[in-house]
Amino acid sequence: AAMVKETIRVYARVKPLGRRQQAGSYSVDDEEDSLSSLEITVPRDLADGFVNNKRETYKFKFQKIFDQEAKQDVVFDSIAKPVAECVLAGYNGTIFAYGQTGSGKTFTITGGAERYSDRGIIPRTLSYVFDQLEKDSSKMYTTHVSYLEIYNECGYDLLDPRHEASRLEDLPKVTIMEDSDQNIHLKNLSLQQATNEEEALNLLFLGDTNRMIAETPMNQASSRSHCIFTIHISSKEPGSATIRHSKLHLVDLAGSERVAKTGVGGHLLTEAKYINLSLHYLEQVIIALAEKNRSHIPYRNSMMTSVLRDSLGGNCMTTMIATLSIDKRNIDESISTCRFAQRVALIKNEAVLNEEIDPRLMIVQLKKEIQDLKDELELVTGKKRTSELSQEELLQLDELIKTFLKDNDPDSTLDVGADMRKIKYCFIHMKQLVNHPIISDKKLLSQDISEEENNNKESGEELEKLKHLLHQRDDEINILINMLKKEKKKAQDAVSQLNATTACSSVLEQSVSINLEDRQSPSSCFSLKEAKDFSSSIHRLPFLSRQTGGKMSLGSQEAFEVFKRDHADSITIEDNKQLLKQRFAEVKCLGEKLNEVRSKINRLKGEITQRHIQRAALAVSSPSEELNMFDPVEEKLRMQIEEEKKSYKTMFNRFKGLKVEIEHLQLLMEKVKMKMQKDFEVWWSEEAKNLQQEKPEMVTSPNTVTVYPRFIKSLQHLSANSFSETTRVSPNEDPDGKNNSITFSNPTLKTRTPPSASTSIPLTGDSQADADILAFIKARQRILQKKGKSCQ
Repeated sequence: AAMVKETIRVYARVKPLGRRQQAGSYSVDDEEDSLSSLEITVPRDLADGFVNNKRETYKFKFQKIFDQEAKQDVVFDSIAKPVAECVLAGYNGTIFAYGQTGSGKTFTITGGAERYSDRGIIPRTLSYVFDQLEKDSSKMYTTHVSYLEIYNECGYDLLDPRHEASRLEDLPKVTIMEDSDQNIHLKNLSLQQATNEEEALNLLFLGDTNRMIAETPMNQASSRSHCIFTIHISSKEPGSATIRHSKLHLVDLAGSERVAKTGVGGHLLTEAKYINLSLHYLEQVIIALAEKNRSHIPYRNSMMTSVLRDSLGGNCMTTMIATLSIDKRNIDESISTCRFAQRVALIKNEAVLNEEIDPRLMIVQLKKEIQDLKDELELVTGKKRTSELSQEELLQLDELIKTFLKDNDPDSTLDVGADMRKIKYCFIHMKQLVNHPIISDKKLLSQDISEEENNNKESGEELEKLKHLLHQRDDEINILINMLKKEKKKAQDAVSQLNATTACSSVLEQSVSINLEDRQSPSSCFSLKEAKDFSSSIHRLPFLSRQTGGKMSLGSQEAFEVFKRDHADSITIEDNKQLLKQRFAEVKCLGEKLNEVRSKINRLKGEITQRHIQRAALAVSSPSEELNMFDPVEEKLRMQIEEEKKSYKTMFNRFKGLKVEIEHLQLLMEKVKMKMQKDFEVWWSEEAKNLQQEKPEMVTSPNTVTVYPRFIKSLQHLSANSFSETTRVSPNEDPDGKNNSITFSNPTLKTRTPPSASTSIPLTGDSQADADILAFIKARQRILQKKGKSCQ
């Protein structure tokens, strides 16, 4: 097989500076022998306080350096395209990004979520690969993708088809298996088939979403874990027995910064240790590979190096991109990234074409060979061989074995002739006799009895389990009934108070009293089912929206609306919406044009047909006319058709491009929306946590849901008229606010707050929040009074 021997190609990319960052001084110099070099100068003030023999300038060589202005398509063309070409030819390929957190690794590998032109190496590679496969009809191709995340030395499958993960730990755990030939196999990592670019992008989107959902506030996953997106391609020429397999790993490594710099403790420290360890092992492998006479390479030390074993010093075309953040604060980290890259650049890989024989064709050949050998054996022995021994032969063998065993002569032999089947049979028979000497019936009986006892024992255990479950259900029902009683009592208290103070008691009773007996009536506001939903929603606040299929409780929905308004991503969503509108309009317009052109072509074809009919008729009426003479009119029509076809083709290509772009934009919007919802959930759960810490006494009873003071404040900011005629009084009740809507239907009613009214509002223990609620209710009553006066 063809072999390509070359060192790992190493590129560098400099991240554009932020507004407040000060540029460290560096210069890029494109040298003569197709390499570029990067020179970083450490300013003297940074070197102060050290012994002053510290070097001031550092120079590093790279295949090519992409400066701050470099665009995504240029990066793809230089780095990923050559590797993708090799993968299509049957070689393995790897592209990995290395650098500190925030230096642009994920942007380079996956891309930004804002603009279509920000797509990174993965989506562009997928586009390119499927484009090439479509053009090449000489082979049959199958494509699969897998997406693995490694976090704290555990692997997780991001393409879990069940989609029910809300934490990283819910995803299937991937483990490493090694076969006798030292090949690595990843157990539990699903391979999903992708027949076209759209399917592949959807899988990538699914993986990214799972990865985003699995981020907890403690763990910004993108920088704390390694991610490996792999495209597997198999190709085969029709009729040929050889199959080519190749895989392309696209790797986004964890941030390479040192622990000392991050200044973290506890959970984050463990995380940082794991990351530093796996990157440290990666470094060890690379150092070992760069040394000439090392026989042992420590691939097995970490999951990361095991998975990438082929990519480092193995059968693979490997490319690394070092991402650098060259502002003054990060100069040290940038230098250590460059040093690492220089070591990587010394490694030589030997990429071999991955070809193998199709096992099915192999089987056909082997079957033929077996048949030939059987025929030959028959010729030599003169007996026809079947694969099975006949009943008669088996009995004969049993007899032989019996006599052999009974014979006490030490020299007696068991002779069954030169037939492997008979010899094997005798051995098996002897083995059975040795293992199971003839058993008495009594023994068998005792076995049966013990089995029966076991069965009884099992059914007893089952019964216990069911009893326990029943008990548990009873408890749950009791809790729910208690909750209902409390709700009813609260509602009745409110009614009796309001009866004493206002004249509209009948209206109030209708809206507030809870009809426990008549559960079907529309006024039963708090049925058992709702109570159950409600109690479960308390335990699930942070992930409420996802687990209930996108339905949030009313309280959190309103909070989400307010949250969304101030969120930066909503601007991105709006921009993308506008862009989508434009694209849709363009596509629609193009579609109409395409239809016009198509009908025009059909009309022209019709005219040519008419022309043929006319000429045929002419030839019949006057045979002297030459039928196959050149017809200029027809020629002209044909030219017109060609022209139309050309314009049709260009429009159609544009149409296809727009379609892909629209799909991508829709995915981007989805992604931003999900991110926004996630940010909200994190905020919402933190609010809940803070409140629990402030007032633990509120959480003790199962049917109180805490009030979010920040939310109440934001409600005050909304203009008073935006509230409907229905006002919610007791904020401590269920978040759906179903059973506390009090309707003021009598406009002439003067509502004065009676001295006792303040007691009907359960105080939350947070004086600020209580003040907010009271202020809100008073404001509400003032509005109602104004309305009442105006009606009069």
